[in-house]
Amino acid sequence: MRKTNLLFFVLFILSIGVYGCSTKDSTYKSITVEQLKKEMKENPDMIILDVRNPYELKGPLGQIKGVINIPVQVLEQRISELAKYKDKEITVICRSGHRSAIASEILFKKGFNITNVKGGMIAYRKSEKQK
Repeated sequence: MRKTNLLFFVLFILSIGVYGCSTKDSTYKSITVEQLKKEMKENPDMIILDVRNPYELKGPLGQIKGVINIPVQVLEQRISELAKYKDKEITVICRSGHRSAIASEILFKKGFNITNVKGGMIAYRKSEKQK
């Protein structure tokens, strides 16, 4: 009985160690729209992935010029389209920041260098009105 308890204890400790190693640095970077705009000025060739549906890009929030559009719902099926950007940073945006966070997590787990835009296009357009 003591050997069984010891074995379970050792397995428990090992599982904590493995879990801790697997989640270490398992987050992507997030930026504000102000930071995004600054980076866009400094790097006009930056890669921006808009994960909204195509019809949303024609709606009242519009789109940022030059974005790549892959809706989050089909991102995993179309991820090969982003393979050429694997060694570059991809900035992900959506309407409010929710879908881009989901997409960022998917891409991060696939080994992409990801930056998520907090607040999405709503915050982007709001920041334009404040100036």
